[in-house]
Amino acid sequence: MSNFIRTAIFKKIIKQLQNIDNACQYKIMSNLHIIFNKEIDTYTFVLPLKSKDYNLTNKVKDITDNDLKGDFDNITVQDNAIHFNVLRGMKMANIDNIEMQTDPIKTLYTAYVNANKLAKDDPSINESAKEIFRQLELEDNEVYKNWESIKQFTVLELERTYKRIGVTFDRYDWESMYTAKKINKIIDKMGEMQLLKLDNENRKVMPLSEEKSIPIIKSDGTSLYISRDIAAAIDRFERNKFDAMYYIVENGQTDHFTNLIQILNKMNLPWVDRLKHVKFGRVHGMSTRQGTVVFLEDILNKAKETMKQKQLDAKTTKIPLDKIDETSEILGVSGVIIQDLKQSRMNSYKFDWNLMLDMKGDSGIKLQYAHCRLCSLEELSSATLVTECDSSLLKEAEVDQLILLISQFDEVVLKSYEELEPCVLTIYLFHLCKAINIAWRKLSVKHQSNDLGNQRLLLFHIARITLAQGMKLLGLTPLEKM
Repeated sequence: MSNFIRTAIFKKIIKQLQNIDNACQYKIMSNLHIIFNKEIDTYTFVLPLKSKDYNLTNKVKDITDNDLKGDFDNITVQDNAIHFNVLRGMKMANIDNIEMQTDPIKTLYTAYVNANKLAKDDPSINESAKEIFRQLELEDNEVYKNWESIKQFTVLELERTYKRIGVTFDRYDWESMYTAKKINKIIDKMGEMQLLKLDNENRKVMPLSEEKSIPIIKSDGTSLYISRDIAAAIDRFERNKFDAMYYIVENGQTDHFTNLIQILNKMNLPWVDRLKHVKFGRVHGMSTRQGTVVFLEDILNKAKETMKQKQLDAKTTKIPLDKIDETSEILGVSGVIIQDLKQSRMNSYKFDWNLMLDMKGDSGIKLQYAHCRLCSLEELSSATLVTECDSSLLKEAEVDQLILLISQFDEVVLKSYEELEPCVLTIYLFHLCKAINIAWRKLSVKHQSNDLGNQRLLLFHIARITLAQGMKLLGLTPLEKM
């Protein structure tokens, strides 16, 4: 690389990155703000209110969400599909509100699994559950009030655990907000447009083709998953006037969202093309109904304890004992997040504790270690951090490789955003770490002339800032020591 090109790239990087300490500032200082600031997007994360929503299988979704947007507009909790079995299970297991307040997610899990097991041998349980659902659709009764209190306990627990992975929501929507009673106007409109027919089971259905009709309302007048999603989509557009709405839901729901978009198209709604199903894969080996489940909170706790023990055992640990817990939490969360984000969003994968917390492999721990190492260099070096680049002193191939990677940061962030693929940015950060390590071995800062040491320190400083911004975009908190 010529001195002219090297200098031009270096000056551009310094101008963009100098004196910034968060990704929002970076976005404003670079050209990315032209794209990111022009749209109003609504992100709808469909979260089933049962044990499955908090297990390892669905952790993929929660963390992918975090990469798509830092503070989210909306979360939809899919409670209607199972709340009758949960309520029935709670009653049969004698679960009270005190247990719900203490540990709502695991209590709901116990109730859900219990009801499903018993229903296999006793058909009357399903009939009882259907009656509970009917009462919930009517609202303003004791069953409805009980469910409202369960939702309150659950939100508090969701907020507490989501906070650990850096996720917050402005609003929680519930599938049960859109009962048959509340969506009558939409059903009436479908009828006026002659979009509905009665099938041989006396259900209101919408024909999408000669071969396919989609049930909208059951024969007893209660709503279905698809009818509630129709009402929710219309409600969200009226509230938000979004430019795009993303449904962050697993691969298995593809047919459902295809049907939803076709139905809304038949209703001649002009904003239908703004809806997008963002699919994600699953973690193998998990099953809710059989009771084999790993909770996200348990994963985070184990990751934290594992990293705490590693730090206590390591002779190179540089943090005081009173900071061990805080640092271990950040390291554990980093491992959990990157375990997911390094995978392509659509791919399912097998969970592996060793890979997740391995400092030498491609992991969140590796990113944290690289950042801490660069922080230590800046803190302990006798070189001076200058603001001007002298490319005549930075002629090594390792410099060129590192500068080129740093200069690609904007492009990588944009590609990750456009493709809704956090792995694009994650893999880039692994490549950046590799280039930093190669440069670290070849380009000593210590025992160099003042000018050369200062220029190399500037190079590593800019590499650290770039790494930190990428980590923050992925929901990590960059550590200075570990």
